[in-house]
Amino acid sequence: MAKAKKTESKIVLEREYIVPLRQGWLKVPEYKRANKAVKTLKQFIAKHMKVYDRDLRKIKVDIILNNEIRFRGMRKPPAKIKVIAKKLDSGIVRVELVNIPEHIKFERLREEKKKAQIKKTVEEKVEEKKPEEEKSKEETEDAKEKEMASMEEGLKISKQKAKEQKHVSGEKNVQFQRKTLSR
Repeated sequence: MAKAKKTESKIVLEREYIVPLRQGWLKVPEYKRANKAVKTLKQFIAKHMKVYDRDLRKIKVDIILNNEIRFRGMRKPPAKIKVIAKKLDSGIVRVELVNIPEHIKFERLREEKKKAQIKKTVEEKVEEKKPEEEKSKEETEDAKEKEMASMEEGLKISKQKAKEQKHVSGEKNVQFQRKTLSR
């Protein structure tokens, strides 16, 4: 259901901003500065993208942007940052970093390739299973019953072996007589 919403939502408005963060984070203690910078960013976007009631929960900050704000630590966020804001028809605003560093682009491409490979292998497995589905219901039920019976038999055998091991291990504990030293 969530995927359906993503495909249906269309970009209504897209703008690029240079957001001044220093005004906001100078007003708080050092250890809270990065958090305040993110809040300042959200407030700026809510104001300029005309979010209804300036609701900050409708503004979604990209992971890369969040990491960029916190890159130098919580105490020293950047003074300003360049972002792209995209307002969707659902009223949600997505905020992304404009200049993504090269190493992050490379990692993102690698992750996408891995996801594509996984998806491809899953699709191949589904295609292989399709001929099996064409078998009659009776044959599939018989196969399931056989599998269950073999699993139950395997459990019985393993329990018996465990019992035998308990009894065998008790016999091995034979005490040795101590020999006295001759003088």
